[in-house]
Formats: sequence, C-alpha cells, structure tokens
Amino acid sequence: MAAQLGISASTVMRHWQANGLKPHIVRGFKVSRDPKFVEKLEDILGLCMSPPEHALALCCDEKSQVQALDRTQPGFPLKKGRAQTMTLDYKRHGTATLFVALNVLDAQVIGQCQLRHTHAEWLKFLRKIDRETPKDKTLQLIADNYATHKHPAVQAWLAKHARFNMHFTPTSASWLNTVERFFRDITTERLRQGVFNSVAELEVTINEYVAHHNTKPKPFICTKSARDILQKVIRDNSRLSSKQNETLH
Repeated sequence: MAAQLGISASTVMRHWQANGLKPHIVRGFKVSRDPKFVEKLEDILGLCMSPPEHALALCCDEKSQVQALDRTQPGFPLKKGRAQTMTLDYKRHGTATLFVALNVLDAQVIGQCQLRHTHAEWLKFLRKIDRETPKDKTLQLIADNYATHKHPAVQAWLAKHARFNMHFTPTSASWLNTVERFFRDITTERLRQGVFNSVAELEVTINEYVAHHNTKPKPFICTKSARDILQKVIRDNSRLSSKQNETLH
C-alpha cells in the first residue's frame, strides 16, 4: 500500500493506528443455520445452568489429532529478563485422540486416550462412562454433531442403554459445549509447550493432567442466559447481512 500511494510504510501504519485498523488480524466466524437453534440452545443451557438432581449432565467431545512433538533442539526455561525459548523445528511421533466427559455440576472429568476417533472409539468411551458413573443415575450427554456420535452402531448401543440420553448442540455451535473450555486449558497449560518422544509419553502426560485436574476441579460457570445469547446471535446476523448487502451494492 505504501508503494502504491507513494508514501512511507510508517505513514500508512500511523493512519491505521489512528483509525483503529488492524489488517494483520483476521477473526474467523461460523453462523449456525440450524432450524432448531433456539430449541437446542435452551436445552443445552438448561442442563448447564440447572443440572438435574437425579442425573448427571456430562459435556462430551473428543480432541483429535493431538500431536506428540519432539523438539530438535533443547530450549531454555523462563527466567528473569528472558522469555522461555523453544525451537520451531520438531519431529512428529504420531497423534492421539483425547475423549472427555466433563461433569457440569462439579467439573470432574472422565478421560480416555485412543489412537483414532471413529465410532468404535466413541463406543469404547461410552462404555467407560457407563462403568465409571453411578448405575442409579440417568446420564444426560451433551455432544456436537460429529458423524461418529450418530453412527447406526452407536444408536443401537444407546437404544440398549436407556439411562443414556443424548443432547446435540446446534450445527456450527460447538462453542456451547463446556468441554471446549477444558480442551483450551489442557492445550495452553500442558500440550502447546510440551516435548514428547512418543505417543505413549503424550498419553501419560494427558492422563496426569486429567488426574491433577480432578483433585481440585473448578466448575465452569455459564453467565449468559439463552435469551442473552440469542439476542447476540440475532445482532451478529443482522450486522453480517448488512455488510453483505453493502458489498453487493
């Protein structure tokens, strides 16, 4: 732009800053077109904000393609006057998938690492949930619309296990699932800066993090009502439509 206008790059930068423009930042978005968005929104938030007394509300999902990365050179730890360093070069030693069921009421986590994330692994995780939860409790599972969650074999298994009840988030709205907060925490606190020589070492690290989390879990509190979220979605959709109309004209 500076070359095109015949001015210096610093002048362009000053104008950007003066007008609050940040062209180097691009934020992605995805608008849900689910015709049952409101119905599913109220259902999910109802479970999260008022968990049932005689049942367990579990937010479930899988974090796939977690890489076991081994850095090619050792870095230096954080110390006064110097940030932690980490080489950009790394070796890949494979991937794992972390399945998690987060209890809405107390934030306790049931976790399981598996090599893949097909319907077979999802069924294996459902069986683990079945084993590790009180048999007298009805289970209300919140999940996204990933195809493996609705596979015919999964549906057949659920039909034989009546205490399992599935609640699916609206399409393109997996952010409603509280378990995403746990995935964010484990990524920033342990995985992103980790060094792993094998998938087995990666899985040990993940299991240790889950065990540590469960010693003093802190529930994630939802502060927005369904009405608040719906109004924000409506406003955002209105702004998006206005911008699209401006672009067309």
